[in-house]
Amino acid sequence: MQVNGKELAVEVEGNGPTVLMVHGLGGTSNVYQVQAEALAERFRVIRVDSAGAGRSGLTDDVGIASHADDLVAVLDALEVDAAAAVGHSMGTLVVRDLAARHPGRVSALALLGAVRAPADAVRQAQRDRAATVRAQGTAAVAPAIVANALSAATRRDKPEVAAFVRELIMRQDAEGYARNCEALAAATDPGPVAAGLPLLLVTGADDAVGPPQAGREIADAHGTATVEVLPGVGHWTTLEAAGPVTDLLLKFL
Repeated sequence: MQVNGKELAVEVEGNGPTVLMVHGLGGTSNVYQVQAEALAERFRVIRVDSAGAGRSGLTDDVGIASHADDLVAVLDALEVDAAAAVGHSMGTLVVRDLAARHPGRVSALALLGAVRAPADAVRQAQRDRAATVRAQGTAAVAPAIVANALSAATRRDKPEVAAFVRELIMRQDAEGYARNCEALAAATDPGPVAAGLPLLLVTGADDAVGPPQAGREIADAHGTATVEVLPGVGHWTTLEAAGPVTDLLLKFL
């Protein structure tokens, strides 16, 4: 789909109220495959590969705000007034920015593995990762992501999930991935989620990237959010706990 002068991979399936699903750094729309198939029985599900990621084209305009603006353009193109937005990892910053700057376009918000705006050390780590990927390709960072972002239980008991995450990272366009690393490094806090907006937060108990405390802080600022912490799960929530995340989204939506 052509939006905002760029070519984005967009998948649409199902009928009913609209659910917009946004992946995180290193992900694609396929991280939601299990959830999307279930939701499409009751909802119209829109999945977007963000600019520079997955099957979407590379662009100079890569940032949290530009990703959110692209989502607005996708909703416009599909004639959708408002959608429930689901974000994972960096995607939680994108959908929070979308809800903050375009409040009428978001009817509910589900944040999976919610991340904070990065601290200085994390910003530098993301810039360093971008430099490594540009110099050596995505294969240079894939093993560390598998080791650090998945729980020990997942790596031990679900090796197919570890293999899929490795493939997701290694199949990214190196420059697109680097620019998205820099987008995360430049991210700022979108501010509290509006108190009247239904909010669900799901995170893994072993998530070191978007730790449970980060979700609780967002929930406390909101006031009435639902918070679920999944035992034995790391940062790739939709893959490590595909069934439980699907059930929580169906119940929430």
